Amino acid sequence: MFEQIDINQVRMACFGGVFLAMALLEAGLPRRRLENGRLKRWPTNWGLIILDSILVRLIFPIGGVGLALLAQEKGWGLFGLIGWNGLAAGVITFLILDLAVWGQHVASHKIPLFWRIHRVHHADSEVDATTALRFHPIEILLSFVWKGLVIVALGGPVEAVLIFEIVLNASAVFGHANLKLPGALDRLLRFVIVTPDMHRIHHSVIRRETDSNYGFYLSIWDRLFGTYIEEPEKGHEGMEIGLGPSLTPNAHQLPFSLAIPFLKDRQKPASDAESLEVGKSNQ
Repeated sequence: MFEQIDINQVRMACFGGVFLAMALLEAGLPRRRLENGRLKRWPTNWGLIILDSILVRLIFPIGGVGLALLAQEKGWGLFGLIGWNGLAAGVITFLILDLAVWGQHVASHKIPLFWRIHRVHHADSEVDATTALRFHPIEILLSFVWKGLVIVALGGPVEAVLIFEIVLNASAVFGHANLKLPGALDRLLRFVIVTPDMHRIHHSVIRRETDSNYGFYLSIWDRLFGTYIEEPEKGHEGMEIGLGPSLTPNAHQLPFSLAIPFLKDRQKPASDAESLEVGKSNQ
């Protein structure tokens, strides 16, 4: 099956379709009025996305699915040892990979060195479909190593890894979209998956809100581990997004964004009190 198709083409086709759909919906049903629109932000965001894609292809050409195939051929990993390769193994593989991505995201906020790198993602002054893949190349490479280790350690079905990677990309774009969903639909979806309103809170300048809603696809992990926040303190229209005046204004420049991990700046977003003071000074 997998020898007859190009996995990367499948992933890119799925990503392109979801991104196009979200970009069109953002234009027609925006959740927030963007102070800094696409012309100002998208060149840098797309510059990071393209650079990340090139580096991953050069350094890790076989990708996550390739690692899953290798693990299956060699009999590596938990499921290889116990001889599981059916539906149950696939479901467990998917769930553990989603939990692993959630845990990596938490670590990127709690460990100072990782936070310095992850700041590139949070420095965006708005949240839309391109923010989903706005990461520093170092973080992308570290993320692939972590995910690859989990894939090999599990040795789960290749199909489950392929489905997970497609779903992860699609859900990241959906979760970051500047899209207004009907309130009832948003509340219903949140019981299972991360919605745009749920994840947008994570991009608030208020520290308590930044340290919440870490999920990319399943919402259960934030509820289970007590990191879930239902609504932002200032509402979705009034909340301030980014890292405050020291980093965010220049984050629309590609060289500056690439330099953020090496800048001597505060290691966490402003505390709640500091964020309120910043908000008052900007009024």
